Amino acid sequence: MQAYKYEVFTSAIESNIKKGILKPGSRLPSTREIKDKYHLSISSVQSGYDYLVIKGLVKNIPRSGYFVASDIQQPIAEPLLHPSFGQKNEAFNKNIELISVRNKPSEYASFNSATPTDLLVPQKLILRKMQEVIREKGTSLLRYYPVNGSGELKNQIADRACQYGCTFNPEELIITDGALQALYIALASVTNAGDHIAVESPCVFSVLEVIEGLKLKAIEIPVDREVGFDTQYFKEVCRDNEIKALIVTPNFHNPTGILMTDGTKKELLSIATHYQFPIIENDIYGDLYFGTERPSNIQSFDVDGWVMTFSSFSKTLAPGIRLGWLHSGRFYAQTERLKFSLGRSVAPIYQELLIKLLNDQSYDKHLRSFMKQLQRQAKEVLDTLHTYFPDGSYFGVPQGGYSIWGCLPKGVNMEMFYAYCEDHRILFTPGEIFTLTDRLNHHFRIIFAERITPHSLTSLQNIGKKVKELL
Repeated sequence: MQAYKYEVFTSAIESNIKKGILKPGSRLPSTREIKDKYHLSISSVQSGYDYLVIKGLVKNIPRSGYFVASDIQQPIAEPLLHPSFGQKNEAFNKNIELISVRNKPSEYASFNSATPTDLLVPQKLILRKMQEVIREKGTSLLRYYPVNGSGELKNQIADRACQYGCTFNPEELIITDGALQALYIALASVTNAGDHIAVESPCVFSVLEVIEGLKLKAIEIPVDREVGFDTQYFKEVCRDNEIKALIVTPNFHNPTGILMTDGTKKELLSIATHYQFPIIENDIYGDLYFGTERPSNIQSFDVDGWVMTFSSFSKTLAPGIRLGWLHSGRFYAQTERLKFSLGRSVAPIYQELLIKLLNDQSYDKHLRSFMKQLQRQAKEVLDTLHTYFPDGSYFGVPQGGYSIWGCLPKGVNMEMFYAYCEDHRILFTPGEIFTLTDRLNHHFRIIFAERITPHSLTSLQNIGKKVKELL
């Protein structure tokens, strides 16, 4: 069918009206403007506008021109679609939600996010020191710092470590963008896809994700509630498999809160040295001890460089301060190259902030106050759990950090338990996300790093009573 000449402009106007681009009452181009733009005759332009008027899309107002009709049904504009080239991992997204602070109203009782909340973060101290840093350092904060981090900051970290028996060479410290990057660097530098590594179980979700991302095969070593890390089982695993690394949190293990004994630390080091693989030691909670002195690290017993130790300040200062560190012993050359490939140094303002806080003892003063608050809150939560939950429930007593590991009797329907928690705005972290198996389905983690209030304790009391009903 032969097209009319005027369709070259009427189709464009018709399409823009239907899409909502041209609104009712909008003035349309004059016949002369259309004639000049599309190189049409005046009669063709007039015929085109007559066609649009007949369709009811356009009105002709004498001496004024053509306008979009005001009485046409305006269609709903279709949303712009953004192409998606990746499949969302629903399990991953669910787990992220389970361990994260939600944008929630204040009436939620949150026991699920392993970070200090705003009420426990030393906000005034941090902001005051950041302002001092900006005044003193000025535009130098906008430049690159050394790839491996500030030399002054590394010296301070090494000096602090010396106080609890660790001998770090500052030149072999790497400042990282948080603890997770430090773990990634350590693990990626000593493994290849398909390698077997050993990891404590239960194990935090983020560590399991790093392992999966590197395509490694994880062998879970049980952390028993009574004896801690199962060294006998670990020996059998090492005998039967070529283990390339062990990831372990000896001080206030997350989620159990267990403090590994010095005897077990030495035994793990002996096993790793015998089979010649590195121990990747997570010391992120080491500064948050409830006893009289800070616990030792596995690295403090290491003379041959088989231990890589990492930590950060996000758990002790504020979650938004993404600054961690890694000491990699005999593996320094590999980790240094990998860190370089991941980008330049950590934000200079964070490095200078930590230098200032460590220099004037502000960090240590904050730690003393923070630890007392955490210990007080741990006792309040434990007392409530032991009083209101049924016999047969288990709740570990943490010696530091900020997590309590709980286990409900086998007769409890856990789906109903979590449904009740969600309905009553009580947030825990299910045990199933701390393992690649299904053996922890009746376990859950309780975090006491958010300020404990009468409301949150009442919420715990109510859920304890509900658990008794579910038995």
